Amino acid sequence: MNVLELSEQEIIRRNSLEQLKQMGIDPYPAQEYVVDAYSDEIRSNFDENADTPRQVRVAGRMMNRRIMGKASFFELQDSHGRIQVYVSRDDLCPGEDKELYNTVFKKLLDMGDFVGVTGYVFRTQMGEISVHAQTLTLLSKSLKPLPVVKMKDGVAYDAFEDPEQRYRQRYVDLIVNEGVKDTFLKRAVVIKTMRKVLDDAGYTEVETPTLQSIPGGASARPFITHFNALNIQMYMRIATELYLKRLIVGGFEGVYEIGKNFRNEGMDRNHNPEFTCLELYVQYKDYNWMMSFTEHLLETICTAVNGKPEAEIDGKTISFKAPYRRLPILDAIKEKTGYDLTDMSEDQIREVCGKLNMEIDDTMGKGKLIDEIFGEFCEGTFIQPTFIIDYPVEMSPLTKMHRSKPGLTERFELMVNGKELANAYSELNDPIDQEERFKEQMRLADKGDDEAMIIDQDFLRALQYGMPPTSGIGIGIDRLVMLMTGHSYIQDVLLFPQMRPEKVTPRDKEEAYTALGIPQEWVAPLQKAGVMTIDALAAIEKPGKLSQDLLDINKKYKLGLKVPPLSEIQSWITAAVTSVASKQ
Repeated sequence: MNVLELSEQEIIRRNSLEQLKQMGIDPYPAQEYVVDAYSDEIRSNFDENADTPRQVRVAGRMMNRRIMGKASFFELQDSHGRIQVYVSRDDLCPGEDKELYNTVFKKLLDMGDFVGVTGYVFRTQMGEISVHAQTLTLLSKSLKPLPVVKMKDGVAYDAFEDPEQRYRQRYVDLIVNEGVKDTFLKRAVVIKTMRKVLDDAGYTEVETPTLQSIPGGASARPFITHFNALNIQMYMRIATELYLKRLIVGGFEGVYEIGKNFRNEGMDRNHNPEFTCLELYVQYKDYNWMMSFTEHLLETICTAVNGKPEAEIDGKTISFKAPYRRLPILDAIKEKTGYDLTDMSEDQIREVCGKLNMEIDDTMGKGKLIDEIFGEFCEGTFIQPTFIIDYPVEMSPLTKMHRSKPGLTERFELMVNGKELANAYSELNDPIDQEERFKEQMRLADKGDDEAMIIDQDFLRALQYGMPPTSGIGIGIDRLVMLMTGHSYIQDVLLFPQMRPEKVTPRDKEEAYTALGIPQEWVAPLQKAGVMTIDALAAIEKPGKLSQDLLDINKKYKLGLKVPPLSEIQSWITAAVTSVASKQ
């Protein structure tokens, strides 16, 4: 790496790295370092009245060091938290050679370095349970400085809190920001508890293809790729539904998958194009059973994560205690808008949309129009868990017709905190009905709806072998974790959310500079001085300032270059002006 691309702190750390190597200290040792204690349990198991102090071996990052002559303190951050370590020069270096303390610890180690410590547990005069170091081992040298949060009058300065940086550099976020790791530990509890409930019910976890020839199981725009070996177009899956139903056809009692789905749509506080979803299908059940099972599942998860069936988010208390309200979708729309859409035609619903001042287009069919009305006027109003049930058939191409309400289906969506959390059906198992609904979806696609489903002929063939009555559900795990941990942004519950490409400052290649007669060794210093392009060089009005900047860079980074005279720098600028003019 070019030294000019490094900060002053990075240069110092690399120099320390070289000094450590010269002293015979391996900054990245390969051997195992056996750890037998962790910060949290050291404190919880501390015995003030023990006959002899407890001996421990701990390891972690060195944080917040305070050097005070012959004795120092630092915080050691391990995977469980932080604990203070006391370092005495004479205890660490009992012989005549004090280099380990005076040189290595005080001068060559930095905040962020991984170290191993053996010693005993004690309580300081200030009352803090700490580890008295008897040996100190460097386990990994950190070459980049961590953000240092400084507190003054209760105000934090230089905090690592910019969302763009936090999401892009999650590894730093986890190190320096309290509570971030806890969110992802709770996420693990959500998934672990979900699996336990499903496994205890006797259902089988399976895996289905992520790369599919037909993007089925939902109405969404897919990611498209090319399979070179077969020379065919493939899709990242938008749902696992159709493959899981094939397994119900094959004889499984209940199957579920917790996996990634991909939808080539927008990104916002509630959506990430790659998201985790649970889908569950159980034979001989209907959507009424599934509502009861969902209540049990979510109440169990919330209690496991929060110790109670309530969660706090956006200043609201959400209760996952069963039972939840059950409300037909057309009743919900009538309740919120005053319009009863029951038995209305597509044209009549379009008229209602006009009266509601909604923006719609010709590609939207009846189901899409109803969905738009619900989304705009109803969805955000349901804060406590509410089952929205009995959707029109036009909105539900994979759902069984309602047993007693013509034109409706046995489907529910679970709304929580104003957003959809789950979608479930009494699954359609009539292959002839299913084929007709697929064809209707294709007619919508012909009208321009790029989220309409494609006919999956193999799935239709599977249904023709017979699928038992089945209920299925999909639950968005990312949104569930948001609710359980109190986060309003989906990016806060994804370790590595999708990000826009990092902004890179445009810079010309080295050849563009050397073509003007600029020596190769001065290209990097010029760009370090902010002259990233030939256009920028041509725009310089004060050659003397550029000359001084180059002189300072040469000195600061000890480049050992002979700074060109002002007349030569002026000639570079003149050549740049000529080059830019010739291209206009």
